[in-house]
Amino acid sequence: MKIAISATSPSLDADIDPRFGRCQYFIIVDPDTMEFEALENSSQMASGGAGIASAQTVASKDVQAVLTGNCGPNAYQTLEAAGIEVITGVAGKVRDAIEGYKSGRFQSTSGPSVDAHFGMGGGGAGMGGGYGTGRGMGMGMGRGMGRGMGRGMGMGPGMGMDPGMGFGMGMEPGVFERELETLKAQSNMMSQQLSEIMRRLDNIEKKGK
Repeated sequence: MKIAISATSPSLDADIDPRFGRCQYFIIVDPDTMEFEALENSSQMASGGAGIASAQTVASKDVQAVLTGNCGPNAYQTLEAAGIEVITGVAGKVRDAIEGYKSGRFQSTSGPSVDAHFGMGGGGAGMGGGYGTGRGMGMGMGRGMGRGMGRGMGMGPGMGMDPGMGFGMGMEPGVFERELETLKAQSNMMSQQLSEIMRRLDNIEKKGK
């Protein structure tokens, strides 16, 4: 079997890219043999349709599962239609994610973890500098798509940097529910990140004894 992992560089030692549709690379790997193929994501700078195109790319590689930080609705639906398991909230190194998958540490995601335009913030600051690290600065500092890329951190449209201002203040129907689902997904990802950090600390401490 093969799995696909979003990555920041073409290596098993690369960091997980938190964006699926606009990740820099896909690592297609056989978790049993660790043989892998690195694909540069040609859709990372696309003006639109990146999620669908990326999902079609990995589906063409006959993968059984996708491991990533976040997956938007278009990509999720495309992967689901192809019968591919989607696992979000994955962080750390590609190699560690593979081991986590083999040990059954991850659970399938029941739906998209972010809105459709996640990952489209302007400039380098929008390329993962805040999301998923616990720094809480959002992605792109509120620039780019008009709503900023900090919505997943509880920041409503135009609400600035106050994480408590994002709910019930003139939001269109359905936004509150999407905010709630996004925050739940982030909470799950942070929990898995903390678990991964604690595991690695434990391994380092054991090696040091």
